[in-house]
Amino acid sequence: MRIVVHGQQAFGRAVLEKLLERGENVVAVCTAPDKEGRPVDPLKELALEKGLPVHQPDSWKTPEALELMRSFEADVCMMAYVLLFVPTEVLEVPKYGSFQYHPSLLPMHRGPSSINWPIAMGATKTGLTIFWPDDGLDEGPILLQKTCDIGPDETLGDVYFNKLFPMGVDAMLESLDLVRDGKAPRVVQNLDEGSYESWFGKKAAKIDWSQPAQQVYNIIRAGNPQPGAWTTHGETEVKIFNAALGSGSGKPGEVIAADADGFEVAAAEGSIRIARVRADGGKVPAAEYVESSGLKVGEVLGA
Repeated sequence: MRIVVHGQQAFGRAVLEKLLERGENVVAVCTAPDKEGRPVDPLKELALEKGLPVHQPDSWKTPEALELMRSFEADVCMMAYVLLFVPTEVLEVPKYGSFQYHPSLLPMHRGPSSINWPIAMGATKTGLTIFWPDDGLDEGPILLQKTCDIGPDETLGDVYFNKLFPMGVDAMLESLDLVRDGKAPRVVQNLDEGSYESWFGKKAAKIDWSQPAQQVYNIIRAGNPQPGAWTTHGETEVKIFNAALGSGSGKPGEVIAADADGFEVAAAEGSIRIARVRADGGKVPAAEYVESSGLKVGEVLGA
């Protein structure tokens, strides 16, 4: 079977590694254009090491991109972490079409921040979907799904790197086998039962200390490591990473404790123990920030 791998970053590289370990016939690798001043994409790096042809069109919405896909004479295109829009006309060129990885249980959490939002919303389960993309945003028929738990203290990084990343690589290979065997389903999504959320960006990651402590904690977990939940200390923006639920009380945003382990901030119905932050530089222990900034018990964050 002639395979095109289309993707980028560590996930795309991991999929390509598994395919090559299995001796699959990868005829081309497609990835995003290089960015000036950035390291070579890990997927491109591996492809070049293995002597595979690499293609990096600026857009897939051109006649030239369509002809490029036709030139591969591929049986299937495996889309592993693709950010550029690829039109249906290009997706349908391979004999069996193109399938794509998405880190949520579609039709829930369609969109670009599909791992952040379930955590921010307090969900205890999430998963991944391998689907047949079309011109809609994460709306194509479903090929395969896998579920996993979200632990009460797990962050975005925990859920992705420990669960959705390795599960996703295996699911991509399982999907290829289903396609090869003629057993790959195309289950139409019921979009009325799903949801779409845009980027979990700075606005979503802003901490509202008047909210219940559990909700604040969910936002912190959802933003760790990206984009970083944040509050303010005077004029300084402080991003909060490592944290835990506490049982202290005070007015919303009030610093109620500061010690060698960090500092504690009151929210509604509890508090947040903060162990690691970023202010004007890299991430540092929260206790170090207390010392360098002069943060004192009784001050109010986010004021």
